[in-house]
Amino acid sequence: MNIEANKIAGAVLSTLLVVMGLNMVSGIVFAPKKPAVPGFDLPSEEPVAAAAGPAAAAEEPIAVRLAKADPAKGASAVGACKACHTFEKGGANKVGPHLYDVYARPKGSVAGFGYSAAMKAKSGEAWEAEQLDGFIKNPKAYMPGTSMAFAGLGKPDTRADIVAYLNTLADAPKPLPKP
Repeated sequence: MNIEANKIAGAVLSTLLVVMGLNMVSGIVFAPKKPAVPGFDLPSEEPVAAAAGPAAAAEEPIAVRLAKADPAKGASAVGACKACHTFEKGGANKVGPHLYDVYARPKGSVAGFGYSAAMKAKSGEAWEAEQLDGFIKNPKAYMPGTSMAFAGLGKPDTRADIVAYLNTLADAPKPLPKP
């Protein structure tokens, strides 16, 4: 009986020895290459903007685009914005502050909303047409450190439509800049 137990133990140990040997050999043969920097780079918005470089340089000033802007088109263009913002008078703050009467309002001034430090630092400035256009175009580039996750809107005429629409969201809309 002891001889049979020794044979079984020897078979188990020799099987483990073969498995360990194969593991070591396969580790040497199929060694993975570790990257210099772990992870991978996410695509950024900069290459897209660089591709549209000549078009961006030829972009008309916001005052010229506002002269031909259509607030009705702007109202339909803010559909995606409604996930984070409300547009009605007395509307609640959501992920972002309400945007009723945003035109010419001081930045970071909606009571009860937790603004990013970047937005609080600009609280002495007002949301005029040029500032709104720049922020809608690329929030992260316009105001580094903003917590707004929207990537931006590259179409200049659509941005002008949105700015014209935002101006209509007030008891007394402010005059838009003239070209």
